[in-house]
Amino acid sequence: MRFSLEQLQVFVLAVQAGSFSAAARRVGKTQSTVSAAIANLEADLGVELFDRSSRIPGLTAAGHKLLLEAEAVLERCRALESHADSMAADVEPSLTLAIEVPYNTVMPVLQEFGQAFPHVDLIVRHPVYGDVSELVLKGEAALGIAFSQPGYPQALDFQQLGKLIMSHVTHPRHPLAALDTVSFADLHGHRRLAFSAHANKLPSSEYLRATQMWQAESYLALMEMVRAGLGWATLPRQLIRRELESGELVELKLEAYPHTDWLVGVDLIWPLRQGAGPAERWLRARIRQSKVFELDGLGRSTTL
Repeated sequence: MRFSLEQLQVFVLAVQAGSFSAAARRVGKTQSTVSAAIANLEADLGVELFDRSSRIPGLTAAGHKLLLEAEAVLERCRALESHADSMAADVEPSLTLAIEVPYNTVMPVLQEFGQAFPHVDLIVRHPVYGDVSELVLKGEAALGIAFSQPGYPQALDFQQLGKLIMSHVTHPRHPLAALDTVSFADLHGHRRLAFSAHANKLPSSEYLRATQMWQAESYLALMEMVRAGLGWATLPRQLIRRELESGELVELKLEAYPHTDWLVGVDLIWPLRQGAGPAERWLRARIRQSKVFELDGLGRSTTL
């Protein structure tokens, strides 16, 4: 390479400072040292970067173009140093999360994580059958965020982050949609479309049994099945707000709970093992500080 990074730094600094003398003051060197560095860079590149015909040198056309290149090179060098520092601090190269709840509930924390650990690759898994705790238990995921379950294995710890609303919905032309209020008996008489992980596990789900039940391994599959008029389903309201507002889906009003929403807890799950890396410890602590919530029909938060 015909030039040095130090020469590029002096070049960019001279432009930012507005003059060779101002750049020299910033780095604690003489103006002649800065001038010599830029002159050597011009000689190495074979182009004039500054027009020196006036008292204060200004960038030439070539200088303007090469300034962008120089800034890009220096930015990549800073990224390289940052990545090396991260590896020297034993920061994990990647981290896997198992997330079962609507992703928008955790996006703010993941944005912060991306800024705090820019060199850690994040892998988000939506497990088959929604068994988040099993993935964490097997070590296939460092952390899990899932709807609360009645119990977890002793090797896992958890903390409730808040509560979300689950809505019973169907297609606008489904027979249940014509009812002002829906009883459990009404539900039992029609096909239930259930998320495999929660078919019989969520609190109070025993009341939602039906003579016919089809199951799917993802909420998106259930949404399409409901859109096709195949039955009724229980889905996170945050996931289907647009469809409810547009009228694509209709929310069923349960006769047993005319004035309350069905709230289900959301848990953060992690293993009790030792030896978690800096990125995992940071993310676990930050998620534990956050709250998962939404507003009910009266504008009240589901999490206090």
